[in-house]
Amino acid sequence: MTSTNSLTATSIQQREQLQRQIWKIADEVRGAVDGWDFKQYILASLFYRFISENFADYIEGGDDSINYASLSDDIITKEIKQDAIKTKGYFIYPSQLFCNVVVNANTNESLNTDLKAIFDAIEGSANGFPSETDIKGLFADFDTTSNRLGNTVADKNKRLAAVLNGVAELDFGDFQENQIDLFGDAYEFLISKYASNAGKSGGEFFTPTNVSKLISQLALHNQKTVNKIYDPAAGSGSLLLQAKKQFDKHIIEDGFYGQEINHTTYNLARMNMFLHNINYDKFEITLGDTLLNPQFKDEKPFDAIVSNPPYSIKWVGSDDTTLINDERYAPAGVLAPKSKADFAFIMHSLSYLSQKGRAAIVTFPGIFYRGGAEQKIRQYLVEHNYVETIISLAPNLFYGTSIAVNIIVLSKNKPDSSVQFIDASELFKKETNNNILTDEHIATIIQAFDNKQDVEHFAKSIEKQTIIDNEYNLAVSSYVETKDTREIIDIKKLNAEITEIVTKIDQLRYQIDAIVAEIES
Repeated sequence: MTSTNSLTATSIQQREQLQRQIWKIADEVRGAVDGWDFKQYILASLFYRFISENFADYIEGGDDSINYASLSDDIITKEIKQDAIKTKGYFIYPSQLFCNVVVNANTNESLNTDLKAIFDAIEGSANGFPSETDIKGLFADFDTTSNRLGNTVADKNKRLAAVLNGVAELDFGDFQENQIDLFGDAYEFLISKYASNAGKSGGEFFTPTNVSKLISQLALHNQKTVNKIYDPAAGSGSLLLQAKKQFDKHIIEDGFYGQEINHTTYNLARMNMFLHNINYDKFEITLGDTLLNPQFKDEKPFDAIVSNPPYSIKWVGSDDTTLINDERYAPAGVLAPKSKADFAFIMHSLSYLSQKGRAAIVTFPGIFYRGGAEQKIRQYLVEHNYVETIISLAPNLFYGTSIAVNIIVLSKNKPDSSVQFIDASELFKKETNNNILTDEHIATIIQAFDNKQDVEHFAKSIEKQTIIDNEYNLAVSSYVETKDTREIIDIKKLNAEITEIVTKIDQLRYQIDAIVAEIES
């Protein structure tokens, strides 16, 4: 218990230090770089420092007599470089290490161009190797020559030096021994600070850590091992990485897969994988439109799928006449509406799910009761017994939106034909401007999901025929009766109290009238 408390205290201390430091750096560049754009410089600098330290540790191999950062670039042979790239996926010369760049950052008059050359060299080192696609373009959003940093080279260098020095001052010792998720915590902190215009784009919302924990636990529940885990709308990779953090490292045997349409978050997701010590040969994140140009056809099926796709975005839908024959969408006999692609992501995930696996997907609640094509797709899912559980969560769990989202859990190996509904809308703790799910809340939901027992006002399993009779409505509120929290009023007691009050008023009136009469006489 003491050890756990100590870890928790260390985590809180490190997280607070990280947030103070990020805000201090923001003060240095405030006014020059828009708040949300500023995140690229912070996160990329964290990444640059991490891979520098990680690479130096690899070269030193635990030999305290070797200090890679102090060595000359000239001693690096072609063989050393090639061996390192085959293992690590990239190469960094001693002079290019973060610690050697930051030491002269304040006085380096060509800092911005030097950094660009270093980033180009790190990315270029992977060319021709299996890691090339994993490394290429990683630093693309760290634009060291951007006019957003200032109009003159001196201004640019001053702000770049401020960011690098700020990240260098984070005194957490070895990155790998940190008690917190540096990158994830920094990203979440930046989103929380710039929530009005950040963390969302076209219906996309960053998945907070506590919701990510729940989704990963649902997808991996009772699975002793899974072949691969996949996120078709990977964002910054937070859902995939929560799965890694929540479970023993051996449970996910063949790695992490994700596809992301946004170039910036695609780069962040790849950085995130490296920062969590997932080697380049254990993850594959690709850039592109999952609905129209899906990747990993040769990698499917996946035993675990986690996802928080954008809510109710437009897509081409029926305007592309070939899509109805796509093996992912064809089974339902209808496409998701052009104005709401939610069920397109769900059908895609179902298509990529293995017979033994489970998919947990965050969804917009309206898809569970609307008519038209969405009702027909629900009909397909219910009649083929793919819906295991629908969970309604509390509002205001996400940054930038107060939507009370749902989670749909899909499975192809259900033991019966009922569908479970869980109303978790009362499970939340208010923290700053948002609500959060605590570990206790998550444990309560997982317990209900596990035992499938009915709990009044919280969880209920419904037979398929009842759902069919209800025109395939899958809204949680249609099956789990909301607890009546209104105060129960005792009418007799209330009436007696009113009678007593009226009597007192009459007595008081009588006394006042008597006093007035006495004065007037």
